[in-house]
Amino acid sequence: MIAFLARRLVATLATLLAASVVVFLVLEVLPGDPALLMLGTEARPDTLAALRGQMGLDQPAPLRYAAWLGDMASGQFGVSYTYGRPVGELVAERLAVTVPLALMALVLSVAVALPLGILAAARHGGAGDWGVMVFSQLGISVPGFWTGMLLVLLFSGQLGWLPSGGFPGWGNPGAAFAALVLPAVSLAFYEAAIFARVTRSAVLDTLREDYVRTARAKGLGWRAVLWRHVLRNALAPVVTILGLQFSFLWAAGTLVIENVFYLPGMGRLLYQAITQRDLIVVRDVVMMLVGVVLLVNLAVDLLYAAIDPRPRAGTGG
Repeated sequence: MIAFLARRLVATLATLLAASVVVFLVLEVLPGDPALLMLGTEARPDTLAALRGQMGLDQPAPLRYAAWLGDMASGQFGVSYTYGRPVGELVAERLAVTVPLALMALVLSVAVALPLGILAAARHGGAGDWGVMVFSQLGISVPGFWTGMLLVLLFSGQLGWLPSGGFPGWGNPGAAFAALVLPAVSLAFYEAAIFARVTRSAVLDTLREDYVRTARAKGLGWRAVLWRHVLRNALAPVVTILGLQFSFLWAAGTLVIENVFYLPGMGRLLYQAITQRDLIVVRDVVMMLVGVVLLVNLAVDLLYAAIDPRPRAGTGG
């Protein structure tokens, strides 16, 4: 297990380093002067020179990359030109919205998808199976922002049960939770569709294994076989998809939904930084998102190894 963990840590660090090189080079090859791009053509020369010094543009690119890498390793991020505040402070504030939103969406999607996937596999070819497949296809096909707008029209416009957007802060937990319900459902609808389909396929594949037929031949009941033997072995691919989808929720899913519902989260921060040409925030936030995705994938690898020991037992993997 220690060797397995060491290999995964080395791969994660190597990937993070490669991603930092890509992010730095992408901003480097942008046409024109980055400081001029941020301030506009009407910027005063002294203001332009000050921003160039703040961004380190008066130094060679390798030195700027090394300094940026060292600052990130020590937890010292840059200062946003638009907000005039350290990027770390901005991110800490926005995480208080994005993390609960992503977790709510993940919990909702798993709570809906796992029973539906198991039901579809247990009723393979029946009405329940067809119903779950229709739900899955619908959830994958409908964009999240469209689902969000429909939910706003129904629960905010027609019924008036939930707010249509904005975030009051966690000073009032009830209002804050209510503000995240519709965005979380919008995200969970798509995620639940994927989880339900993956769960159905995994359970069906496991049901065809020889040990399942042996257990049934020994007289073990259907429910006992399903819960004792099938589900644990079927969870491995589900856990993998779960980690990938949580990374999607964190890095991409909230980018659209937070702007639809005007939530001050990480996705909206990145969108505003792009529109305001705040390249310092864009660079640091993108690297933070990459780091979170890699950490989630590392956690999924470890959880997968705990469920199924075969990957860590093999010499290659």
